[in-house]
Amino acid sequence: MLGLLSALLIALMLLSASSGALHIPLTELPGLLFSASGPDETLWRSVLIDVRLPRVLFAALAGAALALSGAAMQALFRNPLAEPGLIGISAGGALGAVGAIVLGGGSFLVLAPSAFVGSLVATVAAYHLGRRYPGMAGLLLAGVAINAICGALVGLFTYLADDNQLRSLTFWNMGSLAGASWPLLAGLAPWTLVVGALIARDWRAMNALLLGEREALHLGFPLKAVRRRLILLTALLVGPLVAATGAIGFVGLVVPHLVRLALGADHRWLLPTSVVAGAIALTLADWLARIAVIPAELPIGIVTSLVGGPFFLWLLAQRRH
Repeated sequence: MLGLLSALLIALMLLSASSGALHIPLTELPGLLFSASGPDETLWRSVLIDVRLPRVLFAALAGAALALSGAAMQALFRNPLAEPGLIGISAGGALGAVGAIVLGGGSFLVLAPSAFVGSLVATVAAYHLGRRYPGMAGLLLAGVAINAICGALVGLFTYLADDNQLRSLTFWNMGSLAGASWPLLAGLAPWTLVVGALIARDWRAMNALLLGEREALHLGFPLKAVRRRLILLTALLVGPLVAATGAIGFVGLVVPHLVRLALGADHRWLLPTSVVAGAIALTLADWLARIAVIPAELPIGIVTSLVGGPFFLWLLAQRRH
């Protein structure tokens, strides 16, 4: 399954790199990576190298990270409906970004750090409030409260925003990969790979949590340390991506759930397969967003919600039967 999904991801990335407002023949892609001889090839190479490749790679990176974080949260809460937004990561990032747009002018150099700091602060607040209660119930309740507070503050900033700021807020909340670039990838890719590897290292603890918290403790896993580490690492993984892409829903929820249904709950295989499947999901969503209304472009958050929402409802109905 992992090999088949990897081959599918490569094929989809090639298809996405060739498609768009300017069509680039698939057969020309290998040669364009190294040189261009005529005017058409020069234009194709410029679009491929400067626009398409960074965006395709960024879509795969973001999708892999969102799916991995979703799988970690589902293991931590022992709930297949859990995802990073449950503990305030997405809401905190949205609050930071909206505050930067309304108060700081909305430039990316201000917006991205603000969204990251907002995600981290919301997660730390939820953890410190929730740890007063045993188990994960306190963290869940604290996450609900943090999400509500962030939503109210986002509404207040939206009320105070002018017309230009409202336009920026709207597009950020719908999600986009249009800001992908080689410098952005150079900064985010090593960070994402290192933090993702640290999360995956706890796959044995995630397997033990499937048996219950008491059983995991009897097996020798320090649950408080594992819980604290996974929550912090998830915030560090998702926060920068939320800052760069805006709100993208359902990838962290649906993808690990589907992989679990197909392969079972052994996180030794669930985590790497979720990474590849998440990369496929967001690469496919980005490709659909770019070709659906050529020459315009749909916000990717709309595509993931339109596809993920009904699909998840259908999945729940099938499970009930």
